[in-house]
Amino acid sequence: MITVDKHEGLSVRIAVLNEEVSAQEVAFYLFVPGELKFGKHVLSEDDFYYRVLANSRTYFTSRYHLPLVHARLASRDKLPTEQYRVSLSLYAYQYALSLEKATHDFFESVSGLDDADALEQLEDTIEMAVEILRRLRRYKPQDTKLLKYYHNIDNYLSWLTEQRFLSLLAHMPRGNVYKTVRQQLIELCQAEEAHRLVNRYNSDKAVRDPTRMVNKMRLARRLIEFPVTIRQIPQALGKNLNKLAKASATAFVMLFVTTVIIHARQYLGEITLSFVLAMAGIYALREIFKDDLREALWRWIRRGRPKWRKRFIDPTSNRQIGRQLEWLDYLDYNTLPDEVKKLRRGKLRQREEAVVRLKVKTQLETTRFLSGYDTTRDVWKFDFRSFSRLMDRGSQRLYRLNEGQVLKDSVEKRHQFNLISCQRIKGQSTVYQRWKITVNRSKVVDIEEVFD
Repeated sequence: MITVDKHEGLSVRIAVLNEEVSAQEVAFYLFVPGELKFGKHVLSEDDFYYRVLANSRTYFTSRYHLPLVHARLASRDKLPTEQYRVSLSLYAYQYALSLEKATHDFFESVSGLDDADALEQLEDTIEMAVEILRRLRRYKPQDTKLLKYYHNIDNYLSWLTEQRFLSLLAHMPRGNVYKTVRQQLIELCQAEEAHRLVNRYNSDKAVRDPTRMVNKMRLARRLIEFPVTIRQIPQALGKNLNKLAKASATAFVMLFVTTVIIHARQYLGEITLSFVLAMAGIYALREIFKDDLREALWRWIRRGRPKWRKRFIDPTSNRQIGRQLEWLDYLDYNTLPDEVKKLRRGKLRQREEAVVRLKVKTQLETTRFLSGYDTTRDVWKFDFRSFSRLMDRGSQRLYRLNEGQVLKDSVEKRHQFNLISCQRIKGQSTVYQRWKITVNRSKVVDIEEVFD
């Protein structure tokens, strides 16, 4: 299953949930609007990979009771410290993701919902948050080592819950229908603040300084994610092939130059001014064409080959649990698979678009996963800042009549990107998905999945 949502500012987050899948191949096709004049001349393939893309992978589970079982065992001193840390981190991580997604979805959909549906959605979110925090705090460990880690996670989740619910209060529609749920949110935020004060989770200086508090919680989030984030060891491929391309190009050029020199010697005779000038011209041509020949030969050798490889290392056992090959190419529209063309609905405007393909082939050894986990969550982040620099500044004017008067509206300039994913899993049918991503110079405005 693949989901796409807004992340921060000009970033888009693509999440691939690998449920009990040991091997799969995923390809993403990004269609960049033709009016931006984007291509290799703006950003090379390597620069695109390192500037636009970021990737991380974490353990994931749909068995929400598992970390709680581990917490119960830890409270009875029957669970190793490291396993408790991983289980509690996973529980906190999934709760944080779910809460952020629930509140974000409410902001996105509140304008399209009637009051009854919006109220029901809010009440469900509040009920689930209260229940999850109650379960977390029910099993408090006795070991001082575990207790310190429990306090850090409880502190962060309490603060995150308060912040997300305060954001709901700030953006909640006005009206008497929301009066009860508004009061409920206020009481919950006050209770979480009191919970942190009673347990003295934060110093007085941190409480009084918002910047210090936010930075502390950012560090706490990183500590939560560390035990469940699979370490990646990247490696750029093709170094030896690049050396081979350089050597082949040099050998070919030298062979050509030597042949020309021999013929020139036979034609011009002894070393004369004409011979010297001819030699100078030959070496000048060598310098001109050597790099072009090497680049052409390098592209031909590298075509179709993976450009990067990653090894996945379990953060706890330090054992390799998988590997991944990655491709990134600029493609011509005519070379795209038929299914992708069909989804994009090829027209003249679409044929002018630049197409970037990211292909990922993953092989996981699920038997080496942490005990109890058989799912990973692969997240790709696309940074659109490199595209925003190509967008025109300013806005356009829209004129309209209203009761005989001409009104002038300012309309911001937006560009629509298209993203198509192709997911292949052995033994299953290929799944295609498409999203429309609307972007302006400052942010990702909207993401809409298209169901054809």
